[in-house]
Amino acid sequence: MYLSSSDFMKTFCTIIIFLVFQMVGYTQNPIISNKGVTDPHIRIINGKAYLSVCHDRSIENKGFVLDDWWLWSSDDLVNWKLESVLKPEDTYIGKSFSGCWATDMAFRNGKYYWYFSEENKQSGVVVSDSPSGPWKDPLGKPLLPSELTPTQEYDIGIIQDAAGEYYIVFGVWDYYIAKLNPDMISLAEKPHKIDIKNPRGPYNQDGKNTKMPTDDKPYIHFYNGKYYLSWGCFYAMADNVYGPYNYTGSIMGSTSFAPGYEKPTWPKGFQQGRHGSFFEFHKQWYFAYDDISQTGNRYYRNSFISYLHYKKNGEMAAVRVDGIGVGQYDANQPIQAEDYFESSGIKKREIPNGGFAISDIENNDFLVYPNIKNLDQKRTIQCKVVANTASSIEIRKDSPKGELIALCKLGATNLSGTYENISCHLPKMKDKQSLCFVFKGKGKQLLLFDSFLFK
Repeated sequence: MYLSSSDFMKTFCTIIIFLVFQMVGYTQNPIISNKGVTDPHIRIINGKAYLSVCHDRSIENKGFVLDDWWLWSSDDLVNWKLESVLKPEDTYIGKSFSGCWATDMAFRNGKYYWYFSEENKQSGVVVSDSPSGPWKDPLGKPLLPSELTPTQEYDIGIIQDAAGEYYIVFGVWDYYIAKLNPDMISLAEKPHKIDIKNPRGPYNQDGKNTKMPTDDKPYIHFYNGKYYLSWGCFYAMADNVYGPYNYTGSIMGSTSFAPGYEKPTWPKGFQQGRHGSFFEFHKQWYFAYDDISQTGNRYYRNSFISYLHYKKNGEMAAVRVDGIGVGQYDANQPIQAEDYFESSGIKKREIPNGGFAISDIENNDFLVYPNIKNLDQKRTIQCKVVANTASSIEIRKDSPKGELIALCKLGATNLSGTYENISCHLPKMKDKQSLCFVFKGKGKQLLLFDSFLFK
């Protein structure tokens, strides 16, 4: 069969992209490879992660072409199952439509509520008893019609405040928020404009662009008494869900990126187009966001997840963008203790060098690191710690009650407060294993745990 030069190039590029996805065997970012999964919102419902997204149709897209909305689920943030596909024909839109923009979801009163954007115009909602559907449009019209506010009624986000009330936030440049009624399909009030002090964004790095001060895709989450309003990787903080919000910063900087993940970027740089969401799972925080570093096409995006850590002053530290992602680890690289998947009884502490460590460790507290790969040739584990008293670290398979495979003993109190490397022998293991670190000793501050590595 003869291929024209243009057809040959398209085929060649497709093959290269496929091979790239296949060759990176130990990567988890993108979380769902080569599907165009974009604008990720993750909600934890009954112990399971639910990912609501739109998706870009093709690697050959020359503009935003999105035909439907998807809902995925995962128990471990590594393996994802497609639960449901929502087509615009099954909503008030009533026909095929290639402007299926960002979504979000919520669970209340035993029902699932899936909110969706009709391009950058207006937004609706469907309801189901199950995440796998079937979905019903209870209104037969938009929940947020295009004439509702001076902004554009799209890119919705759902927030539950400290009192348990639900709100919807939406818009571009200027954001609006409104409380939802208990039925979750109607507004309890007229939307309020959100006041953001001194905002910045991908189009407004110096604060002088008053026409485009922020971006689209607002999202609000709550942590330790503060509300965080974000637009991509930029964010502001407030004491009240309505604001006012004070612009704080960006969680992506020039040092965030592992090699191969810093380029290509959008026209306005690596901080543009990072639409996403923040969520907590097993006492660990995460940022889910858009990325195009592996496709090179701003119209065919992927979704990444990174660990998120909060500084002592409440600000969010810069995230790390790499291919390993979350919920799995590479034994050929040092592993930061704060990047656990599950924990019991511990706290994260910001340390002077700008990083984080695990503190407030007591007897029987534990940390779980699942899916550690490349372990079959490793015979030693080395833990970087500050020992406050004589104690030990049990290393077990899978869980606190799993098989004991190593015991690292820590000596007397380290009066200098400096880190030391404690090593212990490992038995031969298979290539991939989940490990649990169980701490033993007397007292409430057994040690400060920074990181560990395998040799």
